[in-house]
Amino acid sequence: MFNPGSIGSPNTNGAMRVLLLGAGELGKEVVIELQRLGCEVIACDRYDGAPAMQVAHRSHVFPMLDAMSLRRVIAQEKPDLIVPEIEAIATDVLVELEKAGQRVVPTARAARLTMNREGIRRLAAEELKLPTSPYRFVATEAEALAAGQAFGFPCVLKPLMSSSGHGQSVVKSAGDMARAWKLSQEGARSGAGRCIVEGFIRFDYEITMLTVSAVNGIQCCPPVGHIQIDGDYRESWQPCPMSEKTLEAAQRIAKTVVGNLGGWGIFGVECFVCGEDVLFSEVSPRPHDTGLVTIGSQQWSEFALHARAILGLPVPPIRLLRPSFSVALLGWGDGVPAFSGIEQALAVPESHLRLFGKPECRGHRRLGVAVASGDTIEEARQRAHQVAAAVTITLN
Repeated sequence: MFNPGSIGSPNTNGAMRVLLLGAGELGKEVVIELQRLGCEVIACDRYDGAPAMQVAHRSHVFPMLDAMSLRRVIAQEKPDLIVPEIEAIATDVLVELEKAGQRVVPTARAARLTMNREGIRRLAAEELKLPTSPYRFVATEAEALAAGQAFGFPCVLKPLMSSSGHGQSVVKSAGDMARAWKLSQEGARSGAGRCIVEGFIRFDYEITMLTVSAVNGIQCCPPVGHIQIDGDYRESWQPCPMSEKTLEAAQRIAKTVVGNLGGWGIFGVECFVCGEDVLFSEVSPRPHDTGLVTIGSQQWSEFALHARAILGLPVPPIRLLRPSFSVALLGWGDGVPAFSGIEQALAVPESHLRLFGKPECRGHRRLGVAVASGDTIEEARQRAHQVAAAVTITLN
């Protein structure tokens, strides 16, 4: 039975047992923070040797869209907390178990709504009346083409369920739709299916509002600016300079969404900023990849905040220590990653390096991140790029 503030020793009857559904690089940082607070952590993913499995007490390998396998592992482990760290999960199982008394982070409803873009977009735009880009849900290439013609080109096509930009593309003309549709069907997390077409927003910049909901209330971290290419995070920085009016609008959107989804934990609320207008884009009810910058910028990283919140512990006022910048380290090609140049990378002042320990690379994959701090965002940016440039990735 979940008891906030009471944590026994791992691998004993009194342990605080946390089941992590998804064992990537963000989950790895969460495992470390949970273990610092004395938790017993079990990591699950669809492949063996995933990053979080390497630091968890034990692990399970199974496809989490498989309801039967998910039930089996939950029944076997009897966790105090179930923590979804990816979207592709049989959320109906989580909803059913939560009704029976199982604690799901932040809630089973939040996991279900954010599992695909349709649930969260309808909630934000149609129920909460938040400003968003124009959108239409489509089931066929013909419907996608009609939506693109209605919005005008370019437009954006995304699978309803995907991550790290998989299956997502900017469709520049009607002639590009066939290729984009094929890509969307190949890149979806749960196989071919429905997509969302969005009108193209000519925004000034994108931000992530890392928003933590805890027993002592909801707080927003300073805004994180970021650059994405084909929906995949490449760089982020904190704080992102913006006017007070724009910041207040972004915080209002973030707190509205998080307050509605409910539960405890950190949420990554993505927004577009156009002048002083802020448009809601997406939300992840878990640590966000752009938030890796908080390893260098905040007194408590997004992972430490998440661990405290989900355990029912109070989260102190969020404190920015230094302007910081992050650069993703990408592998291109096929093979087992190896890294060199680490000594030179860590000779850069105020630098941090995370090598995720992924067992292989196929195509292109985020394999690490360089983070650096400085007196200004520009100094932090230069240092982070120095760190990234020093690291050589070889695929063997």
